[in-house]
Amino acid sequence: MLKEIDDSVANIKKWVVFYPIYINSKKTLAQGRRISANKGCEDPTCIEIGDCCGALKLPYAIEINKAYPRDFMQVGRVRVQLKREDGTLCNPDIKSRKDMMHQVAAMVPRHPGRNKKQAAASSSASAGTSSKGGKGGKKKK
Repeated sequence: MLKEIDDSVANIKKWVVFYPIYINSKKTLAQGRRISANKGCEDPTCIEIGDCCGALKLPYAIEINKAYPRDFMQVGRVRVQLKREDGTLCNPDIKSRKDMMHQVAAMVPRHPGRNKKQAAASSSASAGTSSKGGKGGKKKK
C-alpha cells in the first residue's frame, strides 16, 4: 500500500526501513529499540507511523506483510524516503534517520486513533482494579 508518492518515484527499495519497534519505549536496546526510552512511545503501529510521516511531508510506503527479523510476531514496517534521487532532502528539517525517529515518536502519542484506543484501555483497566477478587477476609482461629 503506497501513500504520498509522486509518479516520478519508482524504486522504494532504496528508502529507509522503519519498524515500529525502533521507537517502542517498552522494548530494550537488545530487542531493537533505537532511541532512548524516555523519548519513545508505547506500542506504535505502522499505520500511526505512516500517518506521522505523511504529516512531516515525507513520502512513505506501508508494508503490512513484512515482519521484524528479531521478533517475527512484530508485523508491519514503513519505508520512508528521506532523500530524493538527486540527493536533496525531502524535508529539510529531517536530516537523518534518528531525526525522523525522534520526530515521529513525538507525534505518535498525539495521533487521533491512539487517543480512542488508550481511553478504552484505561477504562477497562480501572474497572478491573476496583473490584476485589480472590480469597480475603478474616482467618479462623
